[in-house]
Amino acid sequence: MEFGFTTAAYVVAAVLFILSLGGLSGQESAKRAVWYGIVGMALAVAATLVGPGSGLWLLSLLLIAGGGMIGYYVAQKVQMTEMPQLVAAMHSLVGLAAVFVGYIAHIEMGNVAALIASAPASLNDAGIQEWLHGQHLGTFEALISHKTPVELSILRVELFLGVFIGAVTFTGSVVAYGKLAGKLTSSAEKLPGGHMLNAAAAIISVISLIWYFNTGGFMPLFVMTLAALFIGYHLIMGIGGADMPVVVSMLNSYSGWAAAAIGFSLGNDLLIVVGALVGSSGAILSYIMCKAMNRSFISVILGGFGGTTGPQMEVEGEQVAIDADGVAAALEEADSVVIIPGYGMAVAQAQQNVAELTRRLRAKGKTVRFAIHPVAGRLPGHMNVLLAEAKVPYDIVLEMDEINDDFPDTDVAIVIGSNDIVNPAAQEDPNSPIAGMPVLECWKAKQVFVSKRGQGTGYSGIENPLFFKENTRMYYGDAKQSLDTLLTLIS
Repeated sequence: MEFGFTTAAYVVAAVLFILSLGGLSGQESAKRAVWYGIVGMALAVAATLVGPGSGLWLLSLLLIAGGGMIGYYVAQKVQMTEMPQLVAAMHSLVGLAAVFVGYIAHIEMGNVAALIASAPASLNDAGIQEWLHGQHLGTFEALISHKTPVELSILRVELFLGVFIGAVTFTGSVVAYGKLAGKLTSSAEKLPGGHMLNAAAAIISVISLIWYFNTGGFMPLFVMTLAALFIGYHLIMGIGGADMPVVVSMLNSYSGWAAAAIGFSLGNDLLIVVGALVGSSGAILSYIMCKAMNRSFISVILGGFGGTTGPQMEVEGEQVAIDADGVAAALEEADSVVIIPGYGMAVAQAQQNVAELTRRLRAKGKTVRFAIHPVAGRLPGHMNVLLAEAKVPYDIVLEMDEINDDFPDTDVAIVIGSNDIVNPAAQEDPNSPIAGMPVLECWKAKQVFVSKRGQGTGYSGIENPLFFKENTRMYYGDAKQSLDTLLTLIS
């Protein structure tokens, strides 16, 4: 009865998770989709607590309460600008959980094997099963005790893969968090030996798999874990900051596959379904983003930016500054305005000011739209979330493919804290690290204003010829403060 209820609840939860994932594809349905996910997770937890193998109620409730309190605290404290590093941190926890579950499963397999070895020698297979039934085995131990040697070998492979993917996800996510939070350098860095070290660690992992498959011992599992932890660290350290949006979605995929591997090890159908959903959706998103950057997924994962064949084109000219009065005058005369937000807007928390500027310009009868690049910010959909938070109408927020052809007919383009996604070097310089990457062609507008804190090259360290073009003016300063000043001049 308990098992039947749990299975039915898992089926309902899986459907809710599918609806949640589908609803997140649109801004209008995203809020409802989040509630589907919340209800599905609550149902899954409740069904697990009352299902087969339930016990340790006090400890379980204390852990759930503690986790809920920590989650609430983090949700209240973390700003929207810190969401990329928060997501990376959450991925690391999923990876660590996969490692722990894998090791516990290994220990339980050893316990059952030792118990079977201690059974009376006179018992046949059926007698051993009956004898084990009287030993008050736990749910997972009972599951193991009924497996054939072939099934136990398959379980070892599932367990091994879960630990491997979890360990890679854990250290990779920790490094990604460090890069996104500014605690580690955003540039691509590798140890001497580069890819050879990653290849050596991968070979050690494969050898350890064969070793573990044949012996079931602890040492090969431990050696593989160390190798996987190194792969996760070195792989992500070797990827530059400009590729971080792809890395975050890739780690999201890894965490999903780690969860699916845990599900196979534990015989938990819901974990398998949810892990597969997260893993596949993260992989698809990574592919879409790589396509938007005109880069192969393999090249991003194995090296990040830096595959140039010669010296980059020198940038000629100088950056010409403009004050708030000049920007306000140009906006007053303009009929059409396109705003391009980037991570600088997020850092300055200027989305409310941008929304207010949009409202005032539209009240004057001007056409105002937003141009969103697929990899703007440091998290997929980062800019869309910030603009939705500021209540910018959905219908004026357009993707790159929808608006790129309109720039020649645009009077004013305003770039707020963006660099690579508006860099003409992607089209003009074959030796640029971002050569071939589709970008927002804002330099084709009649006038371009760039809100930027200083003359630096930005997060990825790539110089932008846009800043030196004749129709571009640099509006220096913190984005929020600059827009505050601009709003005083536009009533």
